[in-house]
Amino acid sequence: MEMVRTLSSQHAVVIFSKTTCCMCHTIKTLFNELGVSPVVHELDQDPKGTEIELVLLTLLGRRPTVPAVFIGRELIGGPNEVMTLHLNGTLKPLLKRAGAMWL
Repeated sequence: MEMVRTLSSQHAVVIFSKTTCCMCHTIKTLFNELGVSPVVHELDQDPKGTEIELVLLTLLGRRPTVPAVFIGRELIGGPNEVMTLHLNGTLKPLLKRAGAMWL
């Protein structure tokens, strides 16, 4: 748990992802198109990826566990939660408050 807490608190936007996950790719693309440069931890390329995924499973309470998005040290959730925030217009203000966007 401490490892995830540490990794997710070091940058304004942190995404736990897998290189083969299409939804992970979609969420990373969304942030890039918004001008946000998230720190991405690719669990399938990390030696501790399985451990991290088990922690995310505990935090999220569901499978699949990726993408898991943290903004401003807060767990936002997965693609459904991120897209809901984006569509209802609250994602950009959240990113601005976290210091990930300036415009």
